[in-house]
Amino acid sequence: MRSLTGVLIFLLGTAPAWAGAQREEPLSASVRLALHTAVDDTAAMNIAFANPAQAHAWLAEMSRRLAHKMPNRYMRLLFLKTVQYESIRAGLDPQLVLGLIQVESGFNKYAVSSAGAMGYMQVMPFWIKQVGKPDDDLFALRTNLVYGCTILRFYLDLEKGNLFRALGLYNGSLGQAWYPERVLAAWRNDWSYHAPGIVHDDLAVAQLGTRP
Repeated sequence: MRSLTGVLIFLLGTAPAWAGAQREEPLSASVRLALHTAVDDTAAMNIAFANPAQAHAWLAEMSRRLAHKMPNRYMRLLFLKTVQYESIRAGLDPQLVLGLIQVESGFNKYAVSSAGAMGYMQVMPFWIKQVGKPDDDLFALRTNLVYGCTILRFYLDLEKGNLFRALGLYNGSLGQAWYPERVLAAWRNDWSYHAPGIVHDDLAVAQLGTRP
């Protein structure tokens, strides 16, 4: 995950994003260790479905919805598999994460907000110092999703499962309704998917455990 930020900015430019800024706050040693362990885990991906037919159905439907944003089929499927895997590992609904990405970056891998948040899930660089490694590249697909899902899970646990408040913390706009409402609307209107056997967050938490 060697950092290529400087090269990418030079070659591609930075795409603007209107995301807010997660606030850097002191973390206890135990929380810091748990988050570091979470973002440092790069085990081989194995998306979580009851059977291959359900995995194929989910990927086909999500791919159809995302095609206008990501025309390259190979990259689109890799993106969706990574979203599904990292979401489930963090005990999150993958469709929620897709809604968050839609609102945060519009599925632009190289999006950078005015506050400096980076990538698909608009992760603030201070998280690298807090829980990561110096060469972590927040523009890299899996790195960005590992950080983003881990951070959202952390805020959900901090807020005892209150998604509205957790989203506010994630965006740095706690106390304002506009951001959680946009994410929840995107989740409900654009990415909602209900099919028998899909592993949703309640089952994922039971199988994989909550992430600190």
